[in-house]
Amino acid sequence: MSDFLQQEYYGNTIEHYLIALGIMAGGILIIKIIRKGLLRRVKIWSQKTETKLDDYLVRGLEKFGLPIMNFGVIYSSLSYLVIPERGQVIIGYAFTFIVTFYAVRMLTSFIRLMLESFTANKEDKRKQLDGIMLIVSAIIWGIGFLFLFDNMGYDITAIIAGLGIGGIAIALAAQNILGDLFNYFVIFFDRPFELGDFITVDDKKGTVEHIGIKTTRITSITGEQIAFSNSDLTKSRIHNFKRMNRRRILFSLGVLYETLPEKLEKVPLIIKDVITTSKGVTFDRAHFAKFGAYSLDFEVVFFVESSDYIQ
Repeated sequence: MSDFLQQEYYGNTIEHYLIALGIMAGGILIIKIIRKGLLRRVKIWSQKTETKLDDYLVRGLEKFGLPIMNFGVIYSSLSYLVIPERGQVIIGYAFTFIVTFYAVRMLTSFIRLMLESFTANKEDKRKQLDGIMLIVSAIIWGIGFLFLFDNMGYDITAIIAGLGIGGIAIALAAQNILGDLFNYFVIFFDRPFELGDFITVDDKKGTVEHIGIKTTRITSITGEQIAFSNSDLTKSRIHNFKRMNRRRILFSLGVLYETLPEKLEKVPLIIKDVITTSKGVTFDRAHFAKFGAYSLDFEVVFFVESSDYIQ
């Protein structure tokens, strides 16, 4: 039996091949135990918690972490064998590429899930999510490729230096575009307005119909489309009428100078009684304000408990 195990093929004995197979089989068995036992229990526990963060972590581990562990087991078993130097290099590059690929996928998926939870029940935000994820994915994949090249033995300092110089040149040439892009993120996360909101910006009024990476477009009350750069919007004072809970109404009421004093005293009480008996309004004040050119002017303030101007 000992002689059989010591027989050598392609630089490795049968014993070495059996040990490598044992490492692979044992690693796969451990991963199955983790998947069927530990991971399932953690998933059940995470579903009972209020936060969604642990759900995303478990989902990412199940979808991307376990494949990385499988490839790690295969890599460990092959590392036990004597393999030609060229083969070792190829296996090392392949393992690095696979780990980088799944790690980047896991990170981008985790960020997307977090953003989706942030935009839950907001159809307009979900439409903008694709544009944001395109930018985020490009950045993460760029970092992933730099990590991959570094582990493959390439000198990435020259690449980073070149990217830095190129980035400065691009930033100077397209600083307005980059400013609008940054302010797009500000609008996305700060949410001063959303699709369908009626807003006023300076002397322009309209309904928001599109929020883009560079511009936001509204349909004005006269029918034409108005495009604002995102930078202009974040620098302006925006009135969002969609989020108005109630409207303040102020008006003046004139009474003839010939009105008797005892009747003038009853004017605020009469106005208050009329307003308080009406539905959907809240009385604030009614009082004598000034002597007008032809009348005694009273000022009245009340609130309409609705943002709907039709009511």
